[in-house]
Amino acid sequence: MPSYSRENEASTPPYRICLGENIQLALASIIGVPLDLGADRRGVDMGPSAIRYAGLAQKLRELGHEVEDIGNLRTPLAESSKIEFANAKYLSQVREVCMELSEIVARTLRLGRIPIVIGGDHSIAIGTLAGIFKEKQEESGVIWLDAHGDFNTPEITPSGNIHGMSLALSAGQGGNWFPSPPWPKRTVDPERIVIVGARQLDPGERSNLKKMNVHVFTMADIDRRGMQDVMTRAIDIASSSGMRKVHVSFDMDIVDPSDAPGVGTPVRGGITYREAHLAMEMISESGTMKSLEVVEVNPILDQQNSTAELAVELILSSMGKRIY
Repeated sequence: MPSYSRENEASTPPYRICLGENIQLALASIIGVPLDLGADRRGVDMGPSAIRYAGLAQKLRELGHEVEDIGNLRTPLAESSKIEFANAKYLSQVREVCMELSEIVARTLRLGRIPIVIGGDHSIAIGTLAGIFKEKQEESGVIWLDAHGDFNTPEITPSGNIHGMSLALSAGQGGNWFPSPPWPKRTVDPERIVIVGARQLDPGERSNLKKMNVHVFTMADIDRRGMQDVMTRAIDIASSSGMRKVHVSFDMDIVDPSDAPGVGTPVRGGITYREAHLAMEMISESGTMKSLEVVEVNPILDQQNSTAELAVELILSSMGKRIY
């Protein structure tokens, strides 16, 4: 089969309502986390509202899934919060929100439901992954679709923003910042972490990724190998050849800003609209996804809610929607 080509890509019309073959109807819980303290730019706290406004719950129901929306976690405002550490901004507040999120995610999984966590900035992944660990008592594999590695630590961060550390902290590098107990020593297996779409990595972060044996597929890899080949490898690595379920964490800044303008940290040269859908379709077809997170939608920077609408489309693709 020829590899997917990025050249001369035609625009894709809206999807029909169609559930792909071999896709199981699911029980799903939407969990909103309007946290923006992990990032420098304000605005992603409105992401959950924008995604809901784009019709997430109703469109999932139209696919046949049973959906509950449990609403938003309460999150603090930057204006009323104190920065205690310059290299880990709003640490106490992020920890508190993530601890509550971990309990909700664990409870959702215990009920046999798929948690669909909508953010909010990417620091919330610390809570999502901790919740998966609490329920399963085993380290998770992760497919991390992101322009960034999020593998800094407070010791090497150039910004102090925790959304750029969430994957490293979950991989056991929390130290005294996320002490055990109450936090697990690590919630993900570094060798089952696959970052897809990276195109902006800090020097210290790059070294840290290599040291921890994290698999990274950059945009150059996608250009050379095609999204189909990259995602086949990513799913295989994260799921241990299909033997285990994985967590999927989708940062909207993986998509090129021409298709997803409403993100806090846009980077030119991202994946296309169709590549994003192909990635989520392949995850769905693999049957390996146990939980999903979509983050970093910033309505302040968006154009007519187009990024939130794309986020909904991609969630639908991960839950079985297909082009007919």
